[in-house]
Amino acid sequence: MSDILLGARNVSKRFPGVLANNDVSVHLEKGRILALLGENGAGKSTLVNILFGMYRPDEGHVIIKGEKVDLRGPDDAISRGIGMVHQHFQLVPPMRVVENIVLGAEPIRRGLVDIAEARRRVVELSQGYGLEIDPDAVVEDLPVGMQQRVEILKALYRNADVLIMDEPTGVLTPQEADHLLGVLRELTQTGLGVVFITHKLREVLAVADDIVVLRNGEVVGQTTPDETTESGLAEMMVGRSVVLRVEKSVAEPGDVVLKVDKLSVEDDRGQVALNEVSFEVREGEILGVAGVEGNGQRELVEAVTGLRDLSSGAMKIGADEFTTGSVRQISEKGVAHIPEDREKHGVIGVYSLDENSVLNRYHRKPFSIRGLLRRDVIKRHAEGVVEEFDVRTPSTSVPVSSLSGGNKQKLIVGREFSDDIKLLIAAQPTRGIDIGAIEFIHRRILEQRDKGAAVLLVSAELDEILGLSDRIAVLYDGQIMDVVDAQEANREKIGLLMAGITD
Repeated sequence: MSDILLGARNVSKRFPGVLANNDVSVHLEKGRILALLGENGAGKSTLVNILFGMYRPDEGHVIIKGEKVDLRGPDDAISRGIGMVHQHFQLVPPMRVVENIVLGAEPIRRGLVDIAEARRRVVELSQGYGLEIDPDAVVEDLPVGMQQRVEILKALYRNADVLIMDEPTGVLTPQEADHLLGVLRELTQTGLGVVFITHKLREVLAVADDIVVLRNGEVVGQTTPDETTESGLAEMMVGRSVVLRVEKSVAEPGDVVLKVDKLSVEDDRGQVALNEVSFEVREGEILGVAGVEGNGQRELVEAVTGLRDLSSGAMKIGADEFTTGSVRQISEKGVAHIPEDREKHGVIGVYSLDENSVLNRYHRKPFSIRGLLRRDVIKRHAEGVVEEFDVRTPSTSVPVSSLSGGNKQKLIVGREFSDDIKLLIAAQPTRGIDIGAIEFIHRRILEQRDKGAAVLLVSAELDEILGLSDRIAVLYDGQIMDVVDAQEANREKIGLLMAGITD
């Protein structure tokens, strides 16, 4: 008990209509890395929010340094040596590194902030932990990996004995991710404990000492890297055996379906998001777009699907130019779209499955005649989609908002794939869904390729890009660094391009 730096004992937490954690017990020992593994909705975030004092458990209690504690907020947890590095950094971009690190705990001299002392402490801390950084650099000028380093130093500055890392590699290149894993391992050698929350099986096996798997708010397994494999962890997460890598045949590309020529697009702030991007996607091939999020991927997808205006450049689908095409005009050319944000662009939550199954063609025969919807035809179509794409629902009449994220995604895929497709735009097609649904959707995307569709796959998951793509375009700072044949690609090569390094 005295070796437990942080733990939960029989913790349960309820929200309206949801049992987020049910009798959960975990513990982290000194100098070890505990990986919390599970899909979205498994209860990981609720658990760590309890451990960090952001939520209070309905039953059970938190243990810190062997003692039962009642955390009344994050400040209480911080004062007891618990630090948290959030998935979305809690930094003030226009401020310097040193100011961000000491913010709220500044050294004071004669009633004023002693910035020289703050700088001295930050330099001493960064050098002592091997996390060197320029204390006078402005945070918004730093690459993402360095910003994360600032977050870690911020916690260490407050004498953290435990670091809780929430999906820490989601915004990093493969090289930055590998470096971070090495840093965490070095930190544990000083006695620090780390709670590592992720869904990436490779990283869990590479860095964890102990692994706890959550499913539906409960602990369904505890193991170590020596006792398991990626397949074993996947089965524990989903509850059945899962094929992690879908087998695919060699692509046989045909004619050009999508041609993008010197495309430039602005983001929501009016800044250049894409700068003269050019590429082609052919029949029967998957062009994967890799890159750290925020380098123009979202704007690219929205431009190609008609959701965002082009600043300059041209776009052709087949022989037709669609530089100023509307969403409907582009869809009518046989373009299917799996959107990044399924809630915003994929479904209408208050509508039924019946209605959502024809959102892209309710105005066409056989679903409407002379402007009148044919409800019986729409229902039969929805029932066919539900059966073929394994959408788990009690009825096609219920609102889509009642479905889980994975079932919403399968409904969108089923809707888009139930028409003749010339071009498929798949943006983050497996984000936030369980491994079983990922396996299913990957197989369906490959089926569309093999039927002759051109596929533009945009994903922040490098393993997904490497596993599905025939060619890979790497996007960095709004520009395509290179287009690589998938057979010649590996994590290191693509990772360097994702960091803007071409040599």
